[in-house]
This record gives sequence, C-alpha cells and structure tokens, in this order.
Amino acid sequence: MEVDIVSLITIFVLAIFIGFEVITKVPPTLHTPLMSGSNAISGITIIGAILAAGSDHIALQVLGFVAVVLATINVVGGFLVTHRMLAMFRKKRD
Repeated sequence: MEVDIVSLITIFVLAIFIGFEVITKVPPTLHTPLMSGSNAISGITIIGAILAAGSDHIALQVLGFVAVVLATINVVGGFLVTHRMLAMFRKKRD
C-alpha cells in the first residue's frame, strides 16, 4: 500500500494546528495536573514517530526523528513537572 507523501504532510500540519488550539484553551490552573495525563498520549506519539522514522521516505524519516525527540522531551518534562508538583504537597521534615 503506497501512501502519498502530500497526504501525510497534510495530516501532520493539521495535527499541529489542532494540537495548538487544544493546548491554548486549557486554563493555566489545570495545565500542570493535565500534563501528567498527557504523558501517556506522548508515549503513543513516540510509537507513531518511531514507525514514521522507520519509513523508506527520507522526509518521513526526518519528521519521524524530530517527532521522537520532541515527544521524548515532552514525556520527560511532564514527569519532572509532575514530580515537582507532588513534592509541593509533601510534609516538610524538620
């Protein structure tokens, strides 16, 4: 099954716009708690990016590699922020 590169790039660009619109609608007070849940979504993104990086098209390989890097940064950053947020609720020891 041959997939047209133009359709894949169109889906990618549409995903960028939809993601931007969804993220900008989240109020700042909910952003940090929701980041923990978004780590699972980024994990799924990493799997899709790895599949794209394994393609035989050079453009998909480059986009897949960039997606792997960015999704990994998002997962690690999400866990670090969640860990820091949960540390704020722990009792301080004397």
